[in-house]
Amino acid sequence: MANRFLTRCTHQYNVVGVLATATLGMLAVILGAFGAHGLEKHFSEHALQRYHTGVEYQFYHVCALLFISSQSAKYHTTPRALKLAASFFITGILLFSGSLYLYTLTGRTIFGIITPVGGLSFIAGWFSLIIYAIQNVHETAN
Repeated sequence: MANRFLTRCTHQYNVVGVLATATLGMLAVILGAFGAHGLEKHFSEHALQRYHTGVEYQFYHVCALLFISSQSAKYHTTPRALKLAASFFITGILLFSGSLYLYTLTGRTIFGIITPVGGLSFIAGWFSLIIYAIQNVHETAN
């Protein structure tokens, strides 16, 4: 009974993870197209580069989220390190990429203060994946 419950919870976690990843990926395409075709006449080259950096990092971390989803599908209970990595990556996308989008669109430098916090979140996500890899190597060695 408990095993079926855990399997169901993990399945729901995977569905939510794929849904969030697909949504963030779709938004990256939309925002990238908007930046390439809708903003070029309205902003400086430097501002457009800042916006492009946000889109680029969003895409990178959507790919990492896809990897996490594929890994978590292998388990009855998703490992904590994978959950943490996914949470950090989503937070990083919102803070890092989101602040770059807002900084570009509004010109308000206050949003630039948030960007490094998003960067730290990305770093924490990658560190969580390192922890997962170390734990996984240890488990497969036994």
